[in-house]
Amino acid sequence: MTAEGRVTGTLALVGGAEWRPGCDFDAELLARAGGEVLVLPTAAAYERPERAVATAQAWFASLGGEARGLMVLSHADACEERYASDVRSAGFVYLSGGSPLHLLSVLKGSLVLEALEAAWRAGAIVAGSSAGAMVLCDPMVDPRGGAYTVGLGLVEQVAVVPHHDSGASHHLWRTLELAPAGVAVVAIPERTAVIREPDGKWRAAGARQSEVTVQLDGETRSLEAIPA
Repeated sequence: MTAEGRVTGTLALVGGAEWRPGCDFDAELLARAGGEVLVLPTAAAYERPERAVATAQAWFASLGGEARGLMVLSHADACEERYASDVRSAGFVYLSGGSPLHLLSVLKGSLVLEALEAAWRAGAIVAGSSAGAMVLCDPMVDPRGGAYTVGLGLVEQVAVVPHHDSGASHHLWRTLELAPAGVAVVAIPERTAVIREPDGKWRAAGARQSEVTVQLDGETRSLEAIPA
């Protein structure tokens, strides 16, 4: 959905294992946002989402900030204006890891998604880890087999493969084989982020930033090759 020359907020795509030592980029993002972050544990709806929020709260408190959970767990929740209003006014929104397919089904066509896009275009920071990172892109890698489906599309022509260093990205070969022309497939290790700055430039940060890989049209490329 981005267009060349359009200024947006910052976007951080995290490879998983969020909110733990090694995620040093969180301190920078938190400072930019004034010390507050809104956490959506939507992807972890069936995996004790309150625990994800508690982990985020402890992590961001250790960085001198404050995290607040927004329990958007179903599509009905995501269509409520009270939740959308919170997202719309946030300076930093973080989507947790969990099930990308559940996250996609909850947010697609919702008021919360509209609010997230509006906040980002107005300059807010948006971060997604693992499932969150996958779903924010279009196309999105389908975790059931490594092919592609339609994502939410904050950024287009970009697909994320998380957990690149953990063995969980076992469908990577299929994902690369099936990649449509012009789609940058970005494999991101855990506790590592690929960050899109407001001017559209990309950079890597975190524990294993040197291990981020980009494949575009069958070739290994640099981060500069990722579409803005």
